[in-house]
Amino acid sequence: MRKKTILFDLDGTLIDSTEAILESFHVAFKTFDSSIPHDDAIKAQIGHPLDRMFASLGISQEAVEKHVDAYKAHYRKISRQKTVLLPHAKEAVELASRHARLGVVTTKTAQYSKELLEHMDIMHYFEVLIGREDVIHPKPHPEPVLKALSKLECDKSKCWMIGDTPMDILAAKEAGIKAVAVHCGYADEDILSSVSEKVCENALKAVQFITEL
Repeated sequence: MRKKTILFDLDGTLIDSTEAILESFHVAFKTFDSSIPHDDAIKAQIGHPLDRMFASLGISQEAVEKHVDAYKAHYRKISRQKTVLLPHAKEAVELASRHARLGVVTTKTAQYSKELLEHMDIMHYFEVLIGREDVIHPKPHPEPVLKALSKLECDKSKCWMIGDTPMDILAAKEAGIKAVAVHCGYADEDILSSVSEKVCENALKAVQFITEL
């Protein structure tokens, strides 16, 4: 019997959509003749909602929505072709499914996330997927995690979150569940160590740690 519940972040935890994200940001900035920031500056914001990313990258509040719309229009066209599963991600999900009920908690749009996971043939492993449009407050606020848990009606003491940014870990902690960080994504290992009691190489290592407890 699967007594545990494991929630996964998406970008940097299970998938690598860096190329699609950067290209879509470039297109959005070019569409409105905005100055294109360095790729490192964009990558440093991954994990935040798109509106906050554009605002942090210098776009005025009045122009953010148009930039987000341009980003989404392009991302939708290229996301499947320019997104891949991270190494050992599929094995991680398959292993986790044998020991736990699974969910995804992401700041990506839920619709795009489901399409990507279906394209990669792993969406059927997940009972719930919470995306940006499903909540008012994104991670690091606990609302997305709490919403996933409420849909699964699970015992918090047996629930875990796996993510690659401090936002994932903080959201899990605020929601009252345990978390494991992975450094295969966008945050520095030292930064993750400062917020998480356990940091693993990738999602498979994290799942192995959880299932062996």
